[in-house]
Amino acid sequence: MAITTATGAKYFIGGTTSIDYTSDATAIEDFEALTWVPIGEVEDGGEIGDESADVTFQSLSDGRVRHLKGARDAGTISLVVGDDPLDPGQIALRAAEQTKFLYNFKVEYEDAPSADFSNSVDYFRGLVMSARKQIGAGDNVLRRTFAIGINTEILTVEPADTTP
Repeated sequence: MAITTATGAKYFIGGTTSIDYTSDATAIEDFEALTWVPIGEVEDGGEIGDESADVTFQSLSDGRVRHLKGARDAGTISLVVGDDPLDPGQIALRAAEQTKFLYNFKVEYEDAPSADFSNSVDYFRGLVMSARKQIGAGDNVLRRTFAIGINTEILTVEPADTTP
């Protein structure tokens, strides 16, 4: 697969429906069955993906610090949007920020390697932690940054051949 740009990436919020993570296939089926609301005017999708905590141990015998992999953290997305008070996805994000519930999220990338393939998709659940408005100076576009704390594994559906 060739590299591509982020242009064309689409972000979606679902409801609070619980997802069965007993297997990746089951979870993906559960995610695909949901109704998704597109989040409009996304300027910057931030970064997502697991990072292991650095757990250290100092050995007395050789004076060396050993590094071990600890708990995995999928991160917090800083989703920057052009603030649109009438956009259904942004309305849903602002409402989600007022709750303590996990919401479902979908990111579809425009990365199909050819017309015969689908795009890849990431699915995850997270908490909308903030919905801060960025005002800036006179010629700035009003923006809003939604911090989304990811609390589950990120499930990726890779591009698939769609030819019959």
